[in-house]
Amino acid sequence: MKKLTFAFVLLAMASWCVTGCQSKGQKAQGEDSTLMVGDTVADSTVYGVCGEGTAMHTVELITDAGDSVTYIIQEDEEGRSCVQGGLLVGDRLAVIGATDRDGERVATKVINLTTLQGKWTSLDKNFEILEGGLIKSNVTAESNPWTEWKILNGQLLLNRDTFDIDQLSADSLYLENHDGIFVYKRVKKDA
Repeated sequence: MKKLTFAFVLLAMASWCVTGCQSKGQKAQGEDSTLMVGDTVADSTVYGVCGEGTAMHTVELITDAGDSVTYIIQEDEEGRSCVQGGLLVGDRLAVIGATDRDGERVATKVINLTTLQGKWTSLDKNFEILEGGLIKSNVTAESNPWTEWKILNGQLLLNRDTFDIDQLSADSLYLENHDGIFVYKRVKKDA
């Protein structure tokens, strides 16, 4: 019995070493292990347009493939909605969903991409999120300006920086990562 256990442990360690060595080799090729906008990682996000069947507790998504999918909007323990940026028919959305025990589709996170786009500013950043994954920096002296964006599995990638969207509204954007919470104010369009 001891020989069988020892053999199993050796096999597990060999498997771990092969997997660990392969991943270490992959890290050595890149600068670090953070994701970049162009990286190919499986994305569970469903993209589309907010449909007319959207209501207070459901969102109808007309997907990019042309399907009409209805999700129940999930709320947290305090009754807050998982929707960031509001729901307006015709707005472009990114939806992270799951299927509950009853087979119903549930939206665990909804990001209004139409609301996300636009000009944002803070003490050290002044940028514009544009359609098509581009960012225009409005600070010429900025040492590391963001140039690309995308949503990946419910998170916002800005170049190499990955953020959770804590709050998105018509006039404010709260982003959070391991470095803290970053608050941005929308720059009003010129009259």
